[in-house]
Amino acid sequence: MNSSSMPKPRVVVVCGPTGIGKTRLSMALANRFNGGIVSADSMQIYRHMNIGTAKPDAAKQAAAPHYMIDVADPDEAYDAARYAREAQEAVANLKQQGRLPLIIGGTGLYIKALLYGLFDAAPSSPRLREKLRNEAAQKGTRILHERLAACDAKAAGRIHPNDAHRIIRALEVHALTGRPISEYQHDHGFANAHYCFLKIGLYMDRQALYAQINQRVEQMVAEGLLREVRSLQEMGYDPELKSMQSLGYRHMTAYLQGCLDWNEAIDQMKKDTRRYAKRQLVWFRKDPDVFWMGPDSVEEACRRVRAFLKQPE
Repeated sequence: MNSSSMPKPRVVVVCGPTGIGKTRLSMALANRFNGGIVSADSMQIYRHMNIGTAKPDAAKQAAAPHYMIDVADPDEAYDAARYAREAQEAVANLKQQGRLPLIIGGTGLYIKALLYGLFDAAPSSPRLREKLRNEAAQKGTRILHERLAACDAKAAGRIHPNDAHRIIRALEVHALTGRPISEYQHDHGFANAHYCFLKIGLYMDRQALYAQINQRVEQMVAEGLLREVRSLQEMGYDPELKSMQSLGYRHMTAYLQGCLDWNEAIDQMKKDTRRYAKRQLVWFRKDPDVFWMGPDSVEEACRRVRAFLKQPE
């Protein structure tokens, strides 16, 4: 729990790696504490991408209010700043309803942006931005990403080569100020939280988690992930889009393009998902505010939340 002043709105965060059971625990907390869910998943924001993002099904979304799901098209520019703005509105809506906001997800940057906000914006130039957009359209975003790596390796390491919006913004900041955007982010420090929060992190034995991830991949495939990817392509969404390059979607695309055979695509999807889970754990393990517990520790989580809300036993 942080030491923010009492007038700040109270929110509960449930974070952890993909496939560990965050949704299951969050539904239990929503039921016990009249909660509403604010998704902090960088893929569940996209419409038409359901199976590969493991979105809560209709029954779960009917059982508790859900926000920040299906808020953008797969070809729409979306970043942590936009997420923070829209998620803050969602938290405010839940508070007005008298509900406890539950921030649930594994996208650490989104959670950080919501809780602390992002650094004050550096100067911008619409003319320069338009020039960079045209260059990206003509030469591809990877060329711009290589340029960013030369002037701000830290930012380039955090930004996907297909994320044109963030690459262009980082290049714009460097061109206008002479300072890397990563320095602005570091100076911001994420020191003052907008909310009084409790963070619950979920963990389990690494090998058990990996086995669970493998099973989840097989379940997604059985539910029709290939059909979903084929449908997205038929709708006109380019396989090179940032959203289409995410876990599962790029693997099914590689199969459809003949770059991988079926078994190779499934095995690679499992391997890449396990690697992603490991990176998520590394991110969240650095956060001293997280209380760690197993995904089935419903009663322990409820005790933590009750104490945080100062409710009697």
